[in-house]
Amino acid sequence: MQTCFRWLTNLFPLWSVLVAVVALAWPASFAWCTDGMIKFGLGLIMLGMGLTLTPNDFKRVFVIPAALLGGVALQFVIMPFLGWGIGYLLDLPREIAVGLVLVSCCPGGTASNVVAFLARANVALSVSMTAISTTLAVGLTPLLTKVYVGERVPVDALAMLETILIIVILPVAAGTVLNHFFGKAAKRISTLSPLVSVLCIILIVGYILADKHVQIKEHWRILVLAVMLLHAAGFGLGYGLARLLRFDEQSSRTVSIEVGMQNSGLGAALAKAHFSALAAVPCAVSAVTHCILGSIAAGLWRLIQPKSTTSRSLVGTVATDHH
Repeated sequence: MQTCFRWLTNLFPLWSVLVAVVALAWPASFAWCTDGMIKFGLGLIMLGMGLTLTPNDFKRVFVIPAALLGGVALQFVIMPFLGWGIGYLLDLPREIAVGLVLVSCCPGGTASNVVAFLARANVALSVSMTAISTTLAVGLTPLLTKVYVGERVPVDALAMLETILIIVILPVAAGTVLNHFFGKAAKRISTLSPLVSVLCIILIVGYILADKHVQIKEHWRILVLAVMLLHAAGFGLGYGLARLLRFDEQSSRTVSIEVGMQNSGLGAALAKAHFSALAAVPCAVSAVTHCILGSIAAGLWRLIQPKSTTSRSLVGTVATDHH
């Protein structure tokens, strides 16, 4: 059964594309979804992440090795600047530009952990980067969004902070507490969490694409171009700068994946809560795009066996492997 769950989870890029096609071709198929369900789904994703973590994982933030520290730093430096720069160069409509910047300021998502596994990268490092970037996002996502789009639209950073606390930090903390006190049960449940995360993510993607199918069809060329540029540059710069910083091959692959793949579900939820529904559209397109690019990168990297492993680059076992 566990093998079946893993197989279904690894087909995440395929499910994303299929759901996107259905949502755009038959928008009524997602009429049953609501904003409340989207927030609940995002909370489930974060709870699943928390079930794989222990308090010790957060203590290691203070003794972060170079790959983990450098990777998280690159994530919050490269992507927000790219999101702002692409929006400026392409002269995107205001709400679409805001959505592009917002998703670029979000932390890594659980989908990146799946792609890291497929790419023969360092899954422990991937999970650790996702967990730490999610924690840092409580302050950095509202702050960076305000810095990059504050001139275009009003940004209530404190309200965004409150939303992140409710739909991200509380579920992660609850999962961590459950794992600490009920470790065996949490481990059994966590075997399902990657698949549940996939289902929730594609639900969020389908709902937003269906809800805004008219605007997407109207702006699809510029939307696809902007989002493709954002994630392709994120993957490329993440890998190139990691190699420049002398990270080994597995660490560089992992950093590339974490920089190139964002928590699009969080971006969509924040966009709908604090901006406009149209601002959520780049986030939904982003979820599909980064999964496709990530699966292509994973397929290419699986053909090239890394020369070294990165077990020495982490301080102990940083996080429980989802897979």
